[in-house]
Amino acid sequence: MADPSPPRIPQHLAVIMDGNGRWAQKRRRPRLLGHRAGANAANRCIDFCLARGINALTLYAFSSENWGRPDDEVNGLMKLFLQALESELASMIARGIRVRFIGERERFNDAIQERMRVAEERTQHLAKLNLNVAASYGGRGDVVHAAKKLATLVQSGDLRVDQIDESVFGRHVELADLPDPDLMIRTGGDQRISNFLLWQSAYTEFWFTDALWPDVDDKLLDQALSDYANRERRFGLTGEQARELTEQPA
Repeated sequence: MADPSPPRIPQHLAVIMDGNGRWAQKRRRPRLLGHRAGANAANRCIDFCLARGINALTLYAFSSENWGRPDDEVNGLMKLFLQALESELASMIARGIRVRFIGERERFNDAIQERMRVAEERTQHLAKLNLNVAASYGGRGDVVHAAKKLATLVQSGDLRVDQIDESVFGRHVELADLPDPDLMIRTGGDQRISNFLLWQSAYTEFWFTDALWPDVDDKLLDQALSDYANRERRFGLTGEQARELTEQPA
């Protein structure tokens, strides 16, 4: 008997890492402790993707709206972010991970921006996993920035308005060189995407869990992948049409 087909694995996994603060509050500890535990969970997720052969992972680390949180929490997050950039780079290189940051990095202080630049530069040749960290990122802002780029090209005469279509627009949003996310996981119980990858997630499959992000482990991530593998992705077609496309030889 022939071996069964291997399970369908997403090429690109996106994660909204929610619940760090509530995880700490349940333990009557400072919220920043929850963010530290969340950083450990992010590392587990990275290792999971490497082990399962997932090519790209995009983590929603800090949204453009998160700047409105209390100053002590934001300042603590910035220190944690800087520490992670300093301490994890060697590990990322050793594991073959290409690191990239998306979002309004100019809102971070100079030290963090420099660490971002160094991390991207030193890992740009690596290819085992494309790790994208969304920091000071908002999906609406991403779309607006793409529109501004196109408007500038039109204004300079390098692009005509009638040349703009979804394909052209899509080349100017973040992560344009990667396939759109196949699967997006959100922890923490809420069932919304909170301004994350709005353009890129048009046909993404979503998986929600009540688990708080610091509690996420391989078992839970495998549950998400198992659920994803059993879904039929139709992309606007009928089920029969989608199956025919999937079954066509490469």
